[in-house]
Amino acid sequence: MRRRERFVIAALVLGFLLIVVQYIPLELRYLAIGVFTVVTYFVSAWALKDDLQLHEWLTILPFPALYASSVGLFYFLLPNHFLTRFIIFALFSVGMYAVLLASNIFSVAKGRTIQLLHAAQAISLLFTLLISLFFSNTIFSLHLPFYWTTLLIAVTHFPLVYLSLWSVELSTTFKREVLVLALLCTLLVAELALILTFIPFSLWYQSLFIMSFLYIGLGILGSHLRERLFFKTLREYGLVAGFVVFLFLFLFPLK
Repeated sequence: MRRRERFVIAALVLGFLLIVVQYIPLELRYLAIGVFTVVTYFVSAWALKDDLQLHEWLTILPFPALYASSVGLFYFLLPNHFLTRFIIFALFSVGMYAVLLASNIFSVAKGRTIQLLHAAQAISLLFTLLISLFFSNTIFSLHLPFYWTTLLIAVTHFPLVYLSLWSVELSTTFKREVLVLALLCTLLVAELALILTFIPFSLWYQSLFIMSFLYIGLGILGSHLRERLFFKTLREYGLVAGFVVFLFLFLFPLK
């Protein structure tokens, strides 16, 4: 069986399982999503088995699992009828196929530059932001005490940040610099989440603020790892940050 055929089968099977999870009784739904996440991890391992190395079980395979987990949790917040299920099935399956394609490119690259690597990094960044949006929206919707919200944002975003930074260099070892930068970025995201718990924005505005900050942080840190962090780059991201703050503080309404 060819590799892309496995990607299609994996995406369709996981899309079907996502729908099945929604029929699980509500009191068991979180457990079901946990099982779905684990199944996604091993199904992705099967789909990517041709070029998968030992360290990539911790650097490539978690990403499809995080995508599945975030969509499964976010699905709680959507209307429960046939059309919604069909749309989610289609979008999730297409997204999973794209994630597997990008993961395959990272696995094949193995420290060397290939033509599609930049496209894979762009897809990875897009889905990183999307997963962040889903996780943040789900966490804020629970209306937990500020310390639990901050902790959950940190726990869900650290692997996202680390995997995104790792994909810049595709190192075969776990570099201390990448780990420290990931911890720093996660800390800042968690502190932002802490601040947002005291500001009466709507769920979507809070989630979008987290996602926007993550985009800026990953952009700056990624440029640093590529050794392309120039004053012009900082100025551009600074302008984006200023524009985002202006939008949220002066244009977007509070609750």
